[in-house]
Amino acid sequence: MNTIRLVVFGIILLTFNACTEGSQQTDPTDTSWQAVSLLGDTLYTPESSLNETLSVRLDSLINSAENNNDPATALVWKARRLGYQGDYRSAIDLLSDGIELYPEEARLYRHRGHRYISVREFNLAIADLEKAAGLVEGTEDIVEPDGLPNAQNIPLSTLQTNIWYHLGLAYFLNGNYADAESSYQNGLDLVQNDDMKVAFLYWQYITFRKHGNDLKAGQVLGQVHTDLNIIENRSYYDLLRVFKGEFDEESLLDASETALDNATVGYGLGFWHDINGRQSRANEIWSRIYNSGPWAAFGYIASESELARAK
Repeated sequence: MNTIRLVVFGIILLTFNACTEGSQQTDPTDTSWQAVSLLGDTLYTPESSLNETLSVRLDSLINSAENNNDPATALVWKARRLGYQGDYRSAIDLLSDGIELYPEEARLYRHRGHRYISVREFNLAIADLEKAAGLVEGTEDIVEPDGLPNAQNIPLSTLQTNIWYHLGLAYFLNGNYADAESSYQNGLDLVQNDDMKVAFLYWQYITFRKHGNDLKAGQVLGQVHTDLNIIENRSYYDLLRVFKGEFDEESLLDASETALDNATVGYGLGFWHDINGRQSRANEIWSRIYNSGPWAAFGYIASESELARAK
């Protein structure tokens, strides 16, 4: 089944590339590629972020799930391991196999939806995440454990907030701003900590501005205060304060500690310049992100989508 799917997808990509000016030809038998960017460039398997500490933790989580006769949870962790290794296609295939066995397991759709975003298949991501949202409707929310715990060893996200967060992003990247706004509001209605709050507020603000809802965007910024307790999502928080005019944007990009932070901050600052009429500066920042990776980061994908729309 997976081999057939790969060949069919490869044929689709080759057809797309043939019709896209300046795009690269993708060999469907080459297992080093993962996706084709919105600008037509082939995206190859990135460097693995699976270090020894994370590998040991994942092994423990997988073994625990299998020993407790919980194969769906084991599948989720195996797919997440593949994601950390940058093998998003194999993660999608594994989750697809899992969905055939456990079609009512929302976590499988949630994680496959995430990986469909990674490989730029936004319509498939939306279908999966809408399915996941339907499956969890009316149920009690559950915490989603982290691959690597944060500095305070406190998991911050839940199954349902992650579904709405990723669904909102998939809608946003597809240009469906009204549904993105609704998804982010659904997530905000569920958040239990400031980290997830600022993540939703950040994307909600950007979506409102994209959709021309400046009044609602201003109301979003009214919820951003200096006393928020931020553990992980410092970049989103700092960007919201830039949007409010409370924080200096000049130091943000260079001060980012990781490539992922750089992509997040880079997209946000590009957006800030764009909405303030500095299109050339925005494109300069987005191009910098596009040319430096990491290509699976959401800030990278959003920057790429802006450049694609500008072509």
